[in-house]
Amino acid sequence: QVQLVESGGGLVQPGGSLRLSCAASGRPFSINAMGWYRQAPGKQRELVASITRSGSTNYADSVKGRFTISRDNHKNTVYLQMNSLKSEDTAVYYCNANTGSWPFIEFWGQGTQVTVSS
Repeated sequence: QVQLVESGGGLVQPGGSLRLSCAASGRPFSINAMGWYRQAPGKQRELVASITRSGSTNYADSVKGRFTISRDNHKNTVYLQMNSLKSEDTAVYYCNANTGSWPFIEFWGQGTQVTVSS
């Protein structure tokens, strides 16, 4: 089992920045990819960004150039630096960790609220 604990959400004005963190504990050595998803009210959960253990990244088109995902393998922690935030970035952000290949197993954090509003 892997436990994921998120932090860093909150209220920010449009154009502002936030940094999310997600620390993995338990058996993090089984994890390959880590990433962030978000779910806004009335919408489906969507991928924001992901990063593999080797550092390969993937971003949703809507956040490219504004968000940066990074990872510290020694600390088993993934970060999401969010700049130039927009109101449409408002959502609950969930940390995800998975094995990346068979047997595919994934874990989720409890979610952290990000609200972009003036």
